[in-house]
Amino acid sequence: MKFRSLSALLIASTLASGCSRLGDVGRAPGLTPVDDSLEVRAMATPGFPVALDSSQRADRASLWSGTRSSLLGDRRANLRGDILTVVVEIDDSAEISNSTSRSRAGSEGMGIDALFGIPQRLNDRLPEGASMGDAVRLDSTSRSRGDGSVSRNEQLELRVAATVVDVLNNGVLKIQGSQEVRVNFEIRELIVTGFVRPEDISRQNEITYDKIASARISYGGRGQISDVQQPRYGQQIADIVLPF
Repeated sequence: MKFRSLSALLIASTLASGCSRLGDVGRAPGLTPVDDSLEVRAMATPGFPVALDSSQRADRASLWSGTRSSLLGDRRANLRGDILTVVVEIDDSAEISNSTSRSRAGSEGMGIDALFGIPQRLNDRLPEGASMGDAVRLDSTSRSRGDGSVSRNEQLELRVAATVVDVLNNGVLKIQGSQEVRVNFEIRELIVTGFVRPEDISRQNEITYDKIASARISYGGRGQISDVQQPRYGQQIADIVLPF
């Protein structure tokens, strides 16, 4: 009874998942709305104001001051809501090859020719051809061989604008950025999150991915092409449930 209930639940969930996407037939996938995203909330909520001393207030009135709004000011992102460019240039390759071989052979024998006359008496009772002179003999041979190789080549070049969504107590910036491009019936999406130091941001307001701590970079897609590349729901369930 429990098995039937579980089967019915799996079938119902599969049908529901399939029917929920019938409305997308013949229509391009929609873009993710950004009106209520974390980036928009960070830009709409300014950070805490910084108190200025007398010299800084005087510098703000000068054309050559060092404030961000001046001609020569530092416009690198350092406040909540600021925007910077993340440069993702991955060109990695690795090749590993291992080979192992092992063999072993062993032989052991034991016989009792004389032990107070007991072997001679036992020989008469043993089956024909058997003798205590060669009571136990063991032979073993084992051999194993293994070969393995790994070859990997990854190349990715992307640029995405990210927003400072939070400033930690130690000054480290938490950034998050997303980008979606729709071509016909396929959406390519890029998501970047992580933590950066303000001093690692270049004068061009850019930072490379290898300077982002806890970096999470996701590059994928959704649409007709991605659907074709994915196994059907029934096949995925069968791969999980079937033990063979």
